Amino acid sequence: MLEKVRQIGERAKQASLRLMAVATDKKNMFLHRLAEKIERDVQEIIKVNSIDLERARASGMSRALLDRLELNPKRIQDMATGLRQIAWLPDPVGEVVEGTRRPNGLLVTRVRVPLGVIAIIYEARPNVTIDSIGLGIKSGNVLILRGSSSTLNSNCFLVEEARAVLRECGLPEDAVQILDSGTHEEVQALLQLREFVDVVIPRGGEELIRAVVENARVPVIETGIGNCHVYVDAGADLTMAEKIVVNAKTQRPSVCNACETLLVHETIASQFLPQVGKALTEKGVEIRGCEKTRRFLPQALEATEDDWYREYLDLIIAVRVVRDVDEAIAHINKYGSRHSEAIVTEDYSVARKFLEGVDAAAVYVNASTRFTDGGEFGMGAEIGISTQKLHARGPMGLRELTTSKFVVYGSGQIRE
Repeated sequence: MLEKVRQIGERAKQASLRLMAVATDKKNMFLHRLAEKIERDVQEIIKVNSIDLERARASGMSRALLDRLELNPKRIQDMATGLRQIAWLPDPVGEVVEGTRRPNGLLVTRVRVPLGVIAIIYEARPNVTIDSIGLGIKSGNVLILRGSSSTLNSNCFLVEEARAVLRECGLPEDAVQILDSGTHEEVQALLQLREFVDVVIPRGGEELIRAVVENARVPVIETGIGNCHVYVDAGADLTMAEKIVVNAKTQRPSVCNACETLLVHETIASQFLPQVGKALTEKGVEIRGCEKTRRFLPQALEATEDDWYREYLDLIIAVRVVRDVDEAIAHINKYGSRHSEAIVTEDYSVARKFLEGVDAAAVYVNASTRFTDGGEFGMGAEIGISTQKLHARGPMGLRELTTSKFVVYGSGQIRE
């Protein structure tokens, strides 16, 4: 097993040396052709995906995880559209970040370059396979992919689609490889390949991310879980607040930017909670509330301390009544995952306090947390949502998949 993974790493490193110098128009040609291919093969993709879905249902997979696993015509079209959007974006490779002329005449510049070989370990959501390939190739990076065993057939098929197009375009097909045994041993071997892998990006639940961070010898960029909050302030437009809360929780509950906890200012709780509670219940949402919440929402279950930490990824929401924005900020900074947080208010000073006080990758005023997404932010797609503070934070698009090197131009200077 280790030897097989090592060979994949060696091929990836060789492909990386070729891909880093490929011109933008050739990378864009690959993206457009791959988009066309998955559009042509939509029925085949759905057929292969149905095998994964059937096995997942038989194993008792939850409704939320089945939703993450499923590919349908719209999602496949969205994948193709995402590839074209990436092609239309500026290529960050070669961009001069800054330049300085030194007193001795040296021109010192800093230029964007690919990270190199990126290993991506992710759960469910086979659309991540195509997003990763699109962003990786456009930013000059080589990919080693390892999805969950529940999506193995879908992922392998999509990778073969990409490798075929790489060959057609004269690009190294080993720029995209997948670990296909579905075993934990291959993941452990991958995490030790410091000689060949430049960075590993885990994309999934808390358990997966912790396991990667604790076991990797390769540098890790964490894409954290999404325990996201919406705080409805005393100065909120309650009609707007209801729409935002319902959207953030129910539009697609199985993703990391969905709202998991609702915080409500105590002065509007008696009016707003019955209003939003009715709307959420009609959408099939289970409510777990604090003692004050349950006074106004008798149907709510009692929230435990664990609920405030939970990323449900399902039609469940925790609700807490707070004294003011300061208590809301304190709650978020204690229990949140530093992903995406929102406040609904018409009070500018309260909004500013929330924006400055909340520690998160994305903070919203009067908008749903569901917008934390590379496509929605104009990046075409994203490799994940980084909740770290080093190198990249928030949706990781093309620029976040590059590093820099110093390029220095001289005219014979020597150091005295």
